[in-house]
Amino acid sequence: MPQQRPNRRQASLATVAYAASLLAAPRLAFAQGSSGAAEWPAKPVKLVVPFAPGGPTDTVARLLAERMQALWKQPVVLDYKPGGGTMVGTQFVATSAPDGYTLGMAISAHMINPSLQPKMPYDTLRDTAGVSQLALGHFGLFAHPSFAPNSVADLIAYVKKNPGKVSYATPGVGTGTHLAGEMLNHMAGLDMVHVPYKGSAPAQQDVIGGRVPLLFDVLFSSMPFVKDGRLKVLALSSPKRAAANPEIPLVAEAVPGFSAMSIIGVIAPAGVPVELRRRIGADIGRGVKSPELNERMVTLGMEPVGSSADEYDALIRTEIAKWAEVVKRAGIKLD
Repeated sequence: MPQQRPNRRQASLATVAYAASLLAAPRLAFAQGSSGAAEWPAKPVKLVVPFAPGGPTDTVARLLAERMQALWKQPVVLDYKPGGGTMVGTQFVATSAPDGYTLGMAISAHMINPSLQPKMPYDTLRDTAGVSQLALGHFGLFAHPSFAPNSVADLIAYVKKNPGKVSYATPGVGTGTHLAGEMLNHMAGLDMVHVPYKGSAPAQQDVIGGRVPLLFDVLFSSMPFVKDGRLKVLALSSPKRAAANPEIPLVAEAVPGFSAMSIIGVIAPAGVPVELRRRIGADIGRGVKSPELNERMVTLGMEPVGSSADEYDALIRTEIAKWAEVVKRAGIKLD
């Protein structure tokens, strides 16, 4: 039986359907090429916190999770994985599926560990990527009220007259505050002696008690002792003055180019598609700049940032290189 030829109406419909399929194909390819970015998030997002609950950074993580949960319409679950100087939690992030559903909090240790830790279970630059810098925290240079110098310039002159006789306390070997002290030694040509403690509290108490004259510590942690007269603050090690304490001078005003600060951000596995990582970073940036989260960070002694993924990723690389030089020059090694 001879095959029937399609009529004119059927042919026209077929032509329209074929043309529509050609138009739809690029859109489908774009959706597939962006690894589901348009649909993200379709399930809960995990935010790994690489230390135990408590403290200002944990507070920021909780506030961020609440803000992003409202924006993304999906639960944002905090997962605490302390240990190894933040390496336990960061390793979990680095080895997670690169789909945007596992993110991690990162502090300055993220940029210091590559030069300080002899055996890391991951490569920071190869296995993780920046999503957004949330904030920066200020390191302060504090002193016992009876200590003669009242400024960084005074301190430099005093230490140069007394090389090897002035010591400074910090919360521990390899902390950002320790490296800030070593950077000051190098850049100002000083010979101050580092006295490490296991945390801020014992370091603060020994300086308050007059057993050690100087203290490098997080501004928020030691400022209460300044307010009650048990410590005095000489300067901040940040590149710009604190919004909450603009009266405190900077080390950089006496030692040009000096910059050491606590950096808090969010990272992801390196394999997360760039466009998705940028989108998550933009969402987080908007959250940080919201009045509620912004104001809360300021009360915690932080400077809100909310950077893009590309900006934070570039900062991570710059900070790793900077601290590697400080660690090598000072010969810092973990016990």
